[in-house]
Amino acid sequence: MFDDIDLQILHILQEKARIPNAEVARQVGMAPSAVLERIRKLEERGIIEGYEVRLNPRHFGQKLTAFILVEASRAGNGRLAGELAAITGVQEVHQVAGEDGYLVKIRVAGTEDLGRILRDDFMAIQGVIATRTQVVLSTIKETRRIDLEPAAGP
Repeated sequence: MFDDIDLQILHILQEKARIPNAEVARQVGMAPSAVLERIRKLEERGIIEGYEVRLNPRHFGQKLTAFILVEASRAGNGRLAGELAAITGVQEVHQVAGEDGYLVKIRVAGTEDLGRILRDDFMAIQGVIATRTQVVLSTIKETRRIDLEPAAGP
């Protein structure tokens, strides 16, 4: 479980992960050492999984985002997710309910790269039966932030 102070700290860190510990402490009205200890415990419990920099993929030539539904045979399900995750450009792999076994998010330079990866990488994986691809035209919202309001604890 977490208390109100933990939730305040998590709100602050989600907004700006690089904020100095002393500033977090000032905002929650605690000593910096106490805040540091709380953050350390949140990390140890796996509530805070890590800190990362968000880069703009366009600056790295990755202008096309697509979502690929992967229909998989039962025989391929044991290792298939790992093989999908290892493909260059793949950012997310989700096992989903329904006919399709996986939903994959990929970023690539353009449609030529996407076609090549679908042909050469996806279809080369044993257990992949078919793929259906949705190309993103524009992104309105993309975030990794978690809604902390209904937080009842893990």
